[in-house]
Amino acid sequence: MVELKKKEAECLEAPQEHGNATSPGCKRTWDKLLCWPEADAGEILALPCPNILFHFMKEPAGMIKRNCTKKGWSDPFPPYHVACPVEDEIPLEEQSYFATIKIIYTVGYSVSITSLTIAVTVLIAFRRLRCPRNYIHVQLFFTFILKAIAIFIKDAVLFQEEGIDHCSFSTTECKISVVFCHYFMMTNFMWLLVEALYLNCLLLSSLSHGRRYFWWLVLFGWGFPTLFTLIWILTKFYFEDTACWDINQGSPYWWLIKGPIIISVGVNFVLFINIIRILLKKLDPRQINFNNSSQYRRLSRSTLLLIPLFGTHYIVFNFLPEYTSLGVRLYLELCIGSFQGFIVAVLYCFLNQEVQTEIGRRWHGKRYGLVPVWRRTRWTVPSSSGVKMTTSVC
Repeated sequence: MVELKKKEAECLEAPQEHGNATSPGCKRTWDKLLCWPEADAGEILALPCPNILFHFMKEPAGMIKRNCTKKGWSDPFPPYHVACPVEDEIPLEEQSYFATIKIIYTVGYSVSITSLTIAVTVLIAFRRLRCPRNYIHVQLFFTFILKAIAIFIKDAVLFQEEGIDHCSFSTTECKISVVFCHYFMMTNFMWLLVEALYLNCLLLSSLSHGRRYFWWLVLFGWGFPTLFTLIWILTKFYFEDTACWDINQGSPYWWLIKGPIIISVGVNFVLFINIIRILLKKLDPRQINFNNSSQYRRLSRSTLLLIPLFGTHYIVFNFLPEYTSLGVRLYLELCIGSFQGFIVAVLYCFLNQEVQTEIGRRWHGKRYGLVPVWRRTRWTVPSSSGVKMTTSVC
């Protein structure tokens, strides 16, 4: 659709090639597929099939002719569907492949939503786990959940009927579903960046000062994607209001979504390198402070797990042409990517030693009739100044 719009604009704005058309002649015209230049009455023009149809044609491209008469242009002959025959139906092999892809990513996102919901419940339910670091994990979990839900909604809206022509299908509902899908995809990457920024804040200052950065990071994680998504919505509405806003090939406005994500991944990579450098210093046996060494070790494990898990795949896929190796791209992005939320829940919650300790404490407390955990979640220890201060596992 975008390519056709460009061709139409070029056709209607191009300088006249045959001078001013006389009254019995034919004017330059666009017939929704080809641009027919000016011609004199009685002249017959022949043009090849549109380039956009080459990907779908069954046979080699033919020629389409139109006769300029005193009454104007004649109908194309032979007709487009004869001169440029295209595949009307998707081959059974491709249908089976796409159906398999959809089943896999549906299962993947469903598993991710379930596991992430449990993880969020656990991190919020236990008071000793409530701290800025885990709150940031919870925000990241929410972005995965919302992204998966947005994808399910988009599929339900765009593929509600098998006979829908997606080149011309355009409704408010489908545009809203695409907007939310892009928005939550961007928030997902922004909160990955927030994870790295917060770790830098903790490592570059004392751990107690990390709380002062929390709300600024929350504002960035949700506000930055909101700003760019709103700008993208306005540009699409006023300059490229075609289909369901889901065709991005060749669109310059797609960089309003794509650009911030690429920048966030690049900044993330730099921050990860810096975090590793700081951790190597702080974990040096000659300089280590045993009071917070376990905290730094937990942070280092979290960071090293983030590096292969996020960002790398997007850098690889993002710079490939939109429709290059589509089959492999769909499998890697949708099938493997759909289980990413599940992996995050396992690494940051289910395998988290703090979470396991709290669950074990609650389990054994109930089993042996000990004091309930929520009654002994706040501990006081004397600080170096003699003032009582509360501590937590975070």
